[in-house]
Amino acid sequence: MKLRRTLLLSLAVVMLGVCPLLAANITYTINGTLGPILSGSDPLGANGQSGTLTIKASTTLNPTSTGTTSATYTLPPGAITLVIGGTTYSTTGSSTLKYTVPLLGMDTMVVTTTVTVQGVHGTVVGTASLAKGSLILKSVQRHPQRFAPSPQMLTAATKAGGSGSQVKYTVPLFGSTVLGLNGTASN
Repeated sequence: MKLRRTLLLSLAVVMLGVCPLLAANITYTINGTLGPILSGSDPLGANGQSGTLTIKASTTLNPTSTGTTSATYTLPPGAITLVIGGTTYSTTGSSTLKYTVPLLGMDTMVVTTTVTVQGVHGTVVGTASLAKGSLILKSVQRHPQRFAPSPQMLTAATKAGGSGSQVKYTVPLFGSTVLGLNGTASN
């Protein structure tokens, strides 16, 4: 009996030590076609190109900040992969992922990252407008969470900064460009 208790206790201690190592990652994938141009001159020629944004977030992250309807997380270098028209843009430094669950309107995920384009650093902000009720506010204010349903269709914004999915990129000397995004989001 004492041996059994000792073995069970030992197993519990081992599991407590191993569980943090088994922490899950969520991989969000946003695929689609960029366009139309909502503002800017599009110096990268991204309009009409395919785009894939992959975001990896650990479910053990704590929010950097929270608001009444949002939570923002800082993601480590390498957590974001961006491919536009078959070209992979490397992300540099940390990135942010912001979930917003408003009382009215669509739930959103906004990722902000820095990329290198031909040796020049630029900023990319991708907004995925998800169906209302895709995210649970109290959950995303504790840790990154999956959205449901998955996959779901994304509809392009019709104006820069308006509702709908969009990608904004800023390249020094060329300014900012905002493109709509039609496609899918999954996790």
